[in-house]
Amino acid sequence: MSTPIRVAIMGYGNLGRGVEAAIAQNQDMQLLGVFSRRDPATIATRAPAYAASEIMAFQDRIDVLILCGGSATDLPEQGPSYARHFNTVDSYDTHAKIPEYFERVDEAAKAGGNVSVISTGWDPGLFSLNRLLGQAILPDGLDYTFWGKGVSQGHSDAVRRVPGVKMGVQYTIPAEDALARVRAGEEPTLSTREKHQRECFVVLEEGADQEEVRQAIVNMPHYFADYNTTVTFLSEEVLRRDHAAMPHGGYVLRSGRTGDNTKQLMEFSIKLGSNPEFTASVLVAYARAAHRYAQEGAVGAKTVLDIPFAYLSPKSGAALRKELL
Repeated sequence: MSTPIRVAIMGYGNLGRGVEAAIAQNQDMQLLGVFSRRDPATIATRAPAYAASEIMAFQDRIDVLILCGGSATDLPEQGPSYARHFNTVDSYDTHAKIPEYFERVDEAAKAGGNVSVISTGWDPGLFSLNRLLGQAILPDGLDYTFWGKGVSQGHSDAVRRVPGVKMGVQYTIPAEDALARVRAGEEPTLSTREKHQRECFVVLEEGADQEEVRQAIVNMPHYFADYNTTVTFLSEEVLRRDHAAMPHGGYVLRSGRTGDNTKQLMEFSIKLGSNPEFTASVLVAYARAAHRYAQEGAVGAKTVLDIPFAYLSPKSGAALRKELL
């Protein structure tokens, strides 16, 4: 058996724990360590835990570093910074800023001679691939993406970053009537507000002003300003009791026509019992791809749109052709 891919985790929240579990299911990978801003002595993990500040001492031992921070404040700084020193994979998901983020990470990765796979997960990620596939196959048509119902990690993280918020969870809820119209082949023109609503459940810090927090959330650009957003304040006990699970899901549809106006519909959907565990599993598969590119001498940033599916699998090309074609 070939030498395992040595993977490290930066950040040990829900996503980091999911990555740890996913690595345990991939026999060609080894978890070298977990790095965190928290005291390593307080982290219960299967692998050694280290302070984030110690990461550079492991530069020659880590094949791929998986960045598990949030997109609101962590990854914009960490992505380019670590790309200069490691092959990296991340789940940066602020769609409007991905082109800018790609350029910054690409410059850093090329300067360091590394490969960085950005914006992996299921959206951006698997949903992005399905949008590309739909457009390529049905050029005369329209795209539709619906998220939820479920907990969004990126949006929940953005809620928790608002001053005055102690704890927070955000649910994305698709409009069932809009989804039904697309499936029926109507090809409606839908605004952002017509496709989804967002529900936030928040525990306030002591002394925080409830209305100030509400306004900061509902007016947040890129996250909530374009949606019908509700904010419900509750106790820490109730939040932990009623909102501890992290389900999610969603749909990508391409409605179009071929030939003599023949209607066609493509649909991809997921239903997740755990959003962070599924996202983590996607990150780990793309860590394998990052390692393969690095072994081939590639450098710079890449997205899911650049990477062949075969690079995600531990199997050889011959095995894939025999088993899956």
